[in-house]
Amino acid sequence: MFTGIIEELGQIRRICIQGSSGQIAISAKKVLEGTHIGDSIAVNGICLTVVSLEKDGFTADVMAETMRRSSLSIGKPGDLVNLERAMAVDGRFGGHFVSGHIDGTGIIRSYKKEQNAVWVTIDTKPEILRLIVEKGSVAIDGISLTVATIGHSWFQVSVIPHTGSETTLLKKHPGDPVNLENDLVGKYVERLLGFSLPQTSASSGLPKQHCRSEGITMDFLKENGI
Repeated sequence: MFTGIIEELGQIRRICIQGSSGQIAISAKKVLEGTHIGDSIAVNGICLTVVSLEKDGFTADVMAETMRRSSLSIGKPGDLVNLERAMAVDGRFGGHFVSGHIDGTGIIRSYKKEQNAVWVTIDTKPEILRLIVEKGSVAIDGISLTVATIGHSWFQVSVIPHTGSETTLLKKHPGDPVNLENDLVGKYVERLLGFSLPQTSASSGLPKQHCRSEGITMDFLKENGI
């Protein structure tokens, strides 16, 4: 579990992909403190497991699902990445619950400066946008940010100077992809309210999901004491 508070900027040393999986090596310093092989480090919001350690960096395995879901598929040596160690039990919770499991990507549409802040507009897919709420939380490349406004195919965040200088977000350009992770609580709420209990498919033996076509109605809320 992470909080979306970036600890340092690392740099990709090498990324070796064979087929649709492989390894990534990253130069780092602060996140190595107290880190052991097998620990988790979020790289641009992607939870990766450390498989080897050097005095100035670490290596992690990358599986095919990570390549499909994230922008890591276009990563290259020299790219800066946001790094965060898994949250310590006695640590401060400065952001929001971030699992490090990327839901998909968005594309930076534009930047607009407003006094000391910068508005960032990001285009994304409907399946990600439906779980983004105004004044709610979203992780962008692992950065915990508050959603300011939402449109039909985009949302906006406002980035303060500290976040801008300590992360990669304002170092990107319009058209660049970013990793997005929806708020974990919202995903569980959607799952619990939007689906009935799974039934087993006779042909596959796997759970079969059924959506409630009526969604959340006033009768549903009353039946559940709301």
